[in-house]
Amino acid sequence: MELQIIDYQPEYQPYFEKFNKAWLEEFFVVEPFDKWVLEQPEEAIIKNGGKIYFAASGATIVGTVALRFIEEGVYEMTKMAVDSAYRGAGAGQFLCQTAIEKARELGVKKLVLFSNRVLKNAVHIYQKMGFIEIPVEPGTYKRADIMMEMDLSRKHSFCLTQPSPKERA
Repeated sequence: MELQIIDYQPEYQPYFEKFNKAWLEEFFVVEPFDKWVLEQPEEAIIKNGGKIYFAASGATIVGTVALRFIEEGVYEMTKMAVDSAYRGAGAGQFLCQTAIEKARELGVKKLVLFSNRVLKNAVHIYQKMGFIEIPVEPGTYKRADIMMEMDLSRKHSFCLTQPSPKERA
């Protein structure tokens, strides 16, 4: 599957909401903060200097990821979700790589994320990309039992190519 990145446009908001609510409802619950971010992404993310990206295969939107401004130099990689019909084909890793590169372009020094260990594939991708586990900051998400960060002030060399089938195995 060949993927391209598309910047947020208001007409893509339903994909952002649908993909994220689907996995949240599958594994957890949609918390009030999630509901606000997913239904009002321009207010919750874009207005404060954040970004939202979409992965597309041809004309089909298959996944999404956001960079949410936390404080000067610090962003949260959040709301990474792939349409269930396209999971396992490398879109998650592609979105994670994209978020890292886009964060670098924004001059982000530290990228953080919250997750849950039950999401083994996601945690594996984060570790593979270079995120390291840190103590969880309580209060952001009830479901979070792992917090990770990446120091972007150091030089890493990630490319935006898709993993080979062997790498995905």
